Amino acid sequence: MPPSDSPLDDELTTDLANLDRQRRRRACPQVAGLSRTDIRLRDGLSALSFASNDYLDLASDPRLAEAAAEAARRDGFGASAARLVSGDLPAHRDLETALSAHLHRPAALLFPTGYQANIGLLTALAGPDDLIVSDALNHASLIDGCRLSRAQVAVYPHANVGAAEALLQTGASARRRLLVTESIFSMDGDQAPLADLAAVAQRQNAALIVDEAHAFGVLGPSGRGLCAQLGVVPDALVATLGKALGAAGGFVAGSAVLRDYLVNRARTFIFTTALPPPVAAAAARALAIAASPEGDGRRAQLASLGQTLAGSLSRLGQPSQRTGPIFPFVLGGDERALAMSAQLRRRGLFIPAIRPPTVPPGTARLRITLSAAHSAQDLDRLTRALTEAA
Repeated sequence: MPPSDSPLDDELTTDLANLDRQRRRRACPQVAGLSRTDIRLRDGLSALSFASNDYLDLASDPRLAEAAAEAARRDGFGASAARLVSGDLPAHRDLETALSAHLHRPAALLFPTGYQANIGLLTALAGPDDLIVSDALNHASLIDGCRLSRAQVAVYPHANVGAAEALLQTGASARRRLLVTESIFSMDGDQAPLADLAAVAQRQNAALIVDEAHAFGVLGPSGRGLCAQLGVVPDALVATLGKALGAAGGFVAGSAVLRDYLVNRARTFIFTTALPPPVAAAAARALAIAASPEGDGRRAQLASLGQTLAGSLSRLGQPSQRTGPIFPFVLGGDERALAMSAQLRRRGLFIPAIRPPTVPPGTARLRITLSAAHSAQDLDRLTRALTEAA
């Protein structure tokens, strides 16, 4: 690429070239198609995808489109303002009421994205006089929320309850202490030891923050998440509306006091345009489906598929004790992961390679995600392809 007239562009071009040499330069794979499992790629060929977070197969459900259209006719498409100005619309209030009732929590607050929910929550609750104790494998939004809070941040080894408690004890002089974890981890698909972490938080008088992004809608009674499944009530529960519910946005659920505090202190809520009303309405319709007997059936399908896939991966030397929809196929080196992803693509399967910095160096992988839209025949096809490619 020839030099440009911009010194900044020249520097960025050099950085991109370094990523090329490391085989870590990324580009968005262009996909199309109504289904999130049967997709069309840029080359025009179709593929069976195991890369979507549409766990309950709701993203293309016509009932969501109908709810969105009705809200658009009533309230327009865009909210046009932050909610504290003039963007607080019926679809937002209805969805928050439905979420709090579903989760058996007094209140919920919507954010335009799950990323903004985590950043808004952590920066509102913590500051320079506070301590955040965070799992080493927490998602980037939690990591960024910790950094932006300017609190002291202590990272404990993944799922190590004893280490988490020791760090909380060390920071006993902090004004406020937060213990932060995902429930189902986004890249490894394993569970946090939530019951033990809740006990630690109670003993240490710390607030427990749990991100249920990959468990909400999928696990627990009526899809209320892993916290509900284990009987854990965190001080703040964060989840997304763009995965199992097939819509977009995020929320924080907790006490009425917490909601009121976030309305006044969470900058990612205060200083941004509210979620489009049709998106909120679609999420509310998806929540009703997920909480119904139909949702139970979709979760049962997903669990059955997961049990089958776990057995198949174990026979391929990838032991799995997952209870959620995420299954890592760890290959180690970046080149291996890229090569295997390409082999699967030639077999009509779409599973992108996940490389550092998304995962630690030496743990590049295929991240297989299941949907209720997948069938037993789809899993057979996947298993055969993985066996041949491996």
